[in-house]
Amino acid sequence: MKKGFKVVIAAAASCALVGPVMADEPVEGINVGGAVRFQYSFEDYQPANRERVGDLDFDTFRINLDGTVGDVILSAELRYYQYMQVIHHAWVGYDFSTAWRGQLGVTKVPFGHQPFNSNSYFFSMLYYVGLEDDYDLGGVLHGKLDALDVQLGLFKNDEQGGIDGFVNDRTERYSYDILGLRSTGDGTFDAPAQEIAESNTAALRVAWEGALGPIDASLGVSALYGDLVDADDSIGTQRAGAVHVGAKVDRWTLMLQSTRYDHRTDVDADRLVVGAYAFFDSIPAAATVHTANLAYALPVQWGPVTAVTVYNDHSQMVAKRGVGGRTWMNTLGMSVAAGGLVTYFDLVTARNQPFIGGSLGDAAEDTHTRFNINVGYYF
Repeated sequence: MKKGFKVVIAAAASCALVGPVMADEPVEGINVGGAVRFQYSFEDYQPANRERVGDLDFDTFRINLDGTVGDVILSAELRYYQYMQVIHHAWVGYDFSTAWRGQLGVTKVPFGHQPFNSNSYFFSMLYYVGLEDDYDLGGVLHGKLDALDVQLGLFKNDEQGGIDGFVNDRTERYSYDILGLRSTGDGTFDAPAQEIAESNTAALRVAWEGALGPIDASLGVSALYGDLVDADDSIGTQRAGAVHVGAKVDRWTLMLQSTRYDHRTDVDADRLVVGAYAFFDSIPAAATVHTANLAYALPVQWGPVTAVTVYNDHSQMVAKRGVGGRTWMNTLGMSVAAGGLVTYFDLVTARNQPFIGGSLGDAAEDTHTRFNINVGYYF
C-alpha cells in the first residue's frame, strides 16, 4: 500500500452537519489557495515500520482555485502525491436564485451526511466503498426549500471518463469507484480480469434541518441508482440507500447513519474491484454499513491554537454478500487548528479495513492498530 495516501478534511467544517448551499455575496475573481501536508504513522501490522518506530512521509501538495467571474462560479483542486497526480474536483456553477445552485463537472455525489460522514482524517468506512466524499463527472442541483435541503445529482460516469476514459492508470484517483469484477481465486489487490465502470447514475439527498429545542438537527435520507457497464454493454446495476441523523448541542456533535448498498451484476459476483490511491482493492458486492460519530469542540485560546476537537468515529460493516468475518473500524482522535496549521492525531483500531492492515473484501480475524499524525498547512 502507498504511504502518505489520504484525504483532505477541511478542518473548519469537520463537525458541521451540512455544508453551505452558496455564498451570500460571491466575490468577483478567482482566489488561489492550497495546502502542504506531511504525516507520521506507526503501524502494528508492518514489522519493518514497528522496528523503525514508525515513518514520517510527505503526504500531499494541493492547489485550489475558487471564485466567480461574471456570475459563473469556479471550484477546482489539483493534488500531487509522491505516486500520482489527481483532480480532486473541478466544476463550474451558477446561482439561479438565493436558494438554488447548479454545478457541472467533477463534483460531489450527494449522499449521506454532508460535507462528511466523519470527523477524522481517515473518514468512515463508507469512503472506501465510494459513498462518502465521492466525486464523479456530471451535474448537481442544490437548493433550500424552507427547512428542506435538497440535492439531485446526475452523473454520466466517474471522474476519469468511465470505461473508455483516456487515462494510463484507472486507479490513480482520489475517491473510490467500481472498476471491475473480482473472480473466484483472484487476490484481494489484483487488477481485474474483467474491467467495468459506473455509468448513468442518479443520486438524491433530502434532509430536514432545523431546531428541536436546544438541538440543531438534521434528519435525512439518500438514494443512489445507476448502471454498471463493460466496454460493450450494461452488465448490472449499482444501488444504495441511507438514513442519516445529525444533532449539535452546545459543543457536542453527533452523526448517525445506516447505509445499505447492493450492486448486482449479470455474473452474480460476490466481490467487486474498486480503485483509488494507485492500487486496486476489493469490496463485498452488497453490505450494510452503520456509522456513529461523536465529537466535542473544546473552548480554547492557547496562543495560536484556536480550535481543538476530540472525537470518536465508529463504522461497522455487516450482512456482506459472500464475504464472512467481522469488519469494523474505530478512530479515537483529536484535531488541532492554529492559524493555517491543522493537525490530526488519530488512533485507529480496525479489522478488515483498508490502510489499517486489511481490506473490506477480506474475512481475516486479526485486529490491527495504527497511530497517525497528519500535519497540514492550509493557505
